[in-house]
Amino acid sequence: MTELFRYLHPSTDVPAGDIGVGGREIGYMYGQYKRLTNKHGEGVLTGKSMLFGGSPFRPEATGYGLIYITKIAVEKRLGRTLEGSCCAVSGSGNVAQFAAKKLMEFGAKVMTFSDSNGV
Repeated sequence: MTELFRYLHPSTDVPAGDIGVGGREIGYMYGQYKRLTNKHGEGVLTGKSMLFGGSPFRPEATGYGLIYITKIAVEKRLGRTLEGSCCAVSGSGNVAQFAAKKLMEFGAKVMTFSDSNGV
């Protein structure tokens, strides 16, 4: 963050957590950003705690969004619904877990997950 902060601004694309980088790490980077810039309340990092202006639905957002767009594509392009469909989910992190949850809410059957090693 010591080098990255000078390229960040609320109107630029913002970094977010990924594999092995969660809310704790994002919180540390946000704290360092605030210390270096003396700016508080700017939403320059995605995945912050709600205490620092983060979204309460951040962990679910990407996985849920994936399935909402998949549902639309399946309905419009294939003329089917997700209900009763057998699905495979690639991944085992937040996105995959919340995607599987939303698939099951739509009546799909999640058949498998995989992790970063393909297992």
